[in-house]
Amino acid sequence: MTALLQTTGLNKRFGGLHVTNDVDLALQEGEIHCLIGPNGAGKSTLFRLILGVYAPSGGHILYAGQDITALRPFQRIRMGISVKFQVPGIFQALSTRQNLEIALQHHIERHRLDAETDRLLEFLDLRNSASQPAGNLSHGQKQWLEIGMAVALKPRLLLLDEPTAGMSPQETHATGELLKALNADGVTVLAVEHDMEFVRQVAHTVTVLHLGRIFAQGSIDTIVADERVAEIYLGESHD
Repeated sequence: MTALLQTTGLNKRFGGLHVTNDVDLALQEGEIHCLIGPNGAGKSTLFRLILGVYAPSGGHILYAGQDITALRPFQRIRMGISVKFQVPGIFQALSTRQNLEIALQHHIERHRLDAETDRLLEFLDLRNSASQPAGNLSHGQKQWLEIGMAVALKPRLLLLDEPTAGMSPQETHATGELLKALNADGVTVLAVEHDMEFVRQVAHTVTVLHLGRIFAQGSIDTIVADERVAEIYLGESHD
């Protein structure tokens, strides 16, 4: 099976610091793949390499069989990759509905805009907050709104950087159910995450990074049972 996203021999150096070290990662279409690891493991750097924010020092990135190593972020987004960063990038003074309309407006016919906005508001459980300024939403609701703005692009691959950071346990669980619903609708997900309960809830495959290398990979049960992973992860949180 050809991977939807694949990195081969991916390296990133910042001066003398080797942050990403020969990473070979394969993400199959239709899966939710979580990337975890202790502080300084290189998770965020790998995420930014995949998105195109950083140019690699070596290696290749393939998406849907095409080499995208040299492409800029907006070119990757046009190919069906969408992203949500840890800190919400919403328009706080505009209403929740207006935020979604802005995300949708160049990707849908005008006569379908209202109906699609309503659908997303319902899906995100934000219908009752549609007319509120987005800046008045709770932290969790802001995260859901930005996820909605990311999926408004109808991505084939959704990249999430710590989507549950700062959320309550209830919000975290709701986010997991939202991602599973997106995945059931055909969206492949790669999430950088540190909340292991969330990872257990959603992940088909888990990759552990340590010192810039892939340290372990498998199901969540395999990863949790790996004493080596427990040793490197003990007491750590996130990049």
